[in-house]
Parts: sequence; C-alpha cells; structure tokens
Amino acid sequence: MKVSPDLTNDSRAKRRVSILGATGSIGCNTLDLVRNQSDLFTIEALTGNKNVDLLISQAKEFNPKLAVIGDDALFGELKDGLSGTDIAAASGQTALLEAADVDSDIVIAGIVGVAGLAPTLKAAQRGAIVALANKECLVCAGDFFLDEIERSGATLLPIDSEHNAIFQVFDFEQSENVDHLTLTASGGPFRNASLTEMSAVTPEQAVAHPNWDMGAKISVDSATMMNKGLELIEAFYLFPVEEKQIEILIHPQSVIHSMVSYKDGSVLAQLGTPDMRTPISYALAWPDRMETPGRQLDLAQIGKLTFEAPDLERFPALTLARDTLKAGGSLPTILNAANEVAVRCFLEERIGFLDITRVTADVLDRTPNSEPNTLDEICHCDEAARVLAEEMVSALI
Repeated sequence: MKVSPDLTNDSRAKRRVSILGATGSIGCNTLDLVRNQSDLFTIEALTGNKNVDLLISQAKEFNPKLAVIGDDALFGELKDGLSGTDIAAASGQTALLEAADVDSDIVIAGIVGVAGLAPTLKAAQRGAIVALANKECLVCAGDFFLDEIERSGATLLPIDSEHNAIFQVFDFEQSENVDHLTLTASGGPFRNASLTEMSAVTPEQAVAHPNWDMGAKISVDSATMMNKGLELIEAFYLFPVEEKQIEILIHPQSVIHSMVSYKDGSVLAQLGTPDMRTPISYALAWPDRMETPGRQLDLAQIGKLTFEAPDLERFPALTLARDTLKAGGSLPTILNAANEVAVRCFLEERIGFLDITRVTADVLDRTPNSEPNTLDEICHCDEAARVLAEEMVSALI
C-alpha cells in the first residue's frame, strides 16, 4: 500500500494547520475553508513566496505563530507589516523549513514546483499529516519521499482533485481487484485548437483555464497537458497500481474528477463541481467530512457529460511523461525541471507555446539517466536540467 488511510489523531479535536504556499490558489482556498469553520481549525504557520501584502493580511486575520516570505528581499516589509503583533516573521529557504517544522497536525503542501520539495519533506519527517498539492514531491522524488513518509509514520493525503477523487473511491483493502485508474482532464483552453493555432498562443490565452482558477504555471501546464502527465506519475506513486493501469480521459465539464475501474466491471467515480475547496476540505476533515461554502453539483442543470481520448500528436507532453515514468531514474526529475524552465520562459515571452514541450523533450534527449538516492542528488539532477533548458531556450531565440 502506497498511501495509508489511517490517522491516529482524534478527528473531533480542533486541528492545528500549517500552510506552505498560503498566498497561492491552494493556500487561499484552504484559508477560506478555515474562515468558514474557525471552530474546527487554528492556523500555526503561513508561508508565501513574493506576495508579501497578501501574506501580511492573512497573518493578521488568522494569527499564526510564524509567517515566512520566501524572498529575502521582502523580509523588511513583512516584519514591518506584522509589527505590533505576536507573529514571528522570517524569510528564506531555512525559514520555510522552520515553518514546515512548526508543531501542527496538518501541513498543506501548496508550494508550486520543486521549491516545495524540501519543506514538504521536512513536514513528512516529523510525522505530520501532509495534505499534498505539490506534484513535484512525487514526480521528482517519489520513492525517496514515500520512504520518508513510511519511516516517520506520517500520513499522506492527496488534494489534487484527481488524486483526491481516486483516494475517495479506491479500495485499499482489495487493491488487487482494481483493474485500472482513469485520470480525467478538461483538455485545457486549446482542446480543439489546431497545431497552427497553438503555435500563436499568447501567455494571456494559456493562463485562461476554462474551468479551474489556478496559478499561471499550473494553468500553462494544463494548456500543454503536462499537468496531466505529471499527475500520471504522481498517481503511480500514490496508489498500488502499475503504469499501464493508469489511463487519461478528456472530460471537458470537469465534473467527474477521476474513476477507479474494478475487475468485476464496476466503475466508481467521484463527482463534484470544479472547486478545489472540496478536495482540500476532505483532507482537512479526514476521516470525517465538513461543510464547504461551494455550490452543490446539479447534474440536471449541466445536462450532459462528454468524454474523448487525448490527442497525443497535439499534446506530446502526455507521451513524454509516460515514457519518463517507464524509464524511471532521474528522468522524471529532469522532465519536471526542464518543463518549469520552459513554462517560465514562455510566460516571459521568450519562446512560443509549442516550444515548451520541444525544449523539455530536447533536455530529456540530451541528459543521461541516473539513479539519485538522496535529496542532494535529486537537487543536483534538477539544477543540471535547468541549466541545460536555459541553454536550449537561448538557442531558440
């Protein structure tokens, strides 16, 4: 079993929550739930990257013990903004690790990208309940991260909507009876666009997701469907299935968040409105459920649900991700690092939309596979891939 659904905490007690990435989409949605159920939760630590004004506002409202801004240059603003309160202010990578180590029951791991790996690992190592939204912990360090979860006795709860959906309907007691998993995907804003049309896509168009409200990086990943490729790798580590048992299906309405098919022909699906507060609330209240301010699903109003197979020619990121998962070793780390650089360069208008996957593929082709066994080795692979990706971008300009 790759995910333990057992908790030792009394679910009726008021839970202490730390949020890594409080100023992002996951963090803001989490705080909205806490705001609406303040009798159930207290906030112990909040971190942000650069949005210091929002972090100050959040800290003043929820009164954590510690507030951390990732950018050292913004420490003065954070400290000044929190003067007169009892909230400790800090900045930088070391402080992010300290925030992850603050004594709390649940850590929401919402830092986007590989930057979230070390803090999330720190939370896992102290045996916390880790509510995981950061894909990179499993994409870049799957076996290593899960070994730390098992060693420390931490509990891992997925809050990506797709993996949370599977978690809700996966029979861990009879996993041998699972035939396959189906990760659903909206298809993003360019589901029906031609390659010619996609070649002219702007950053503004790419971040305009039709169903979900996400940050720029994840929105671009959804547009290229790399996000679904990373979720494929994540699902492999989260659930006791083989790579060939994980399928991807385009479902534009984003109502069915994922499905588990069993050997007897039964298919169990989790449905809901496209609202991240639902999977986050499931992790916050686990093993119970809690009321959320989101709207209930009205299937009669929706009218119909449609499905189609993904077009691998127009969305080659899906093939890249599956191939790197099959190859294993350092290649998933390299895939993620190269994609992060390429997405950033696209958002900076240094490369075109279709160049994102091309750069990522070229970096994979030019980097030998290895077997990183420590966090330092994983970080070294990540950094080397980023340097090469920058070189590839420069060659395109």
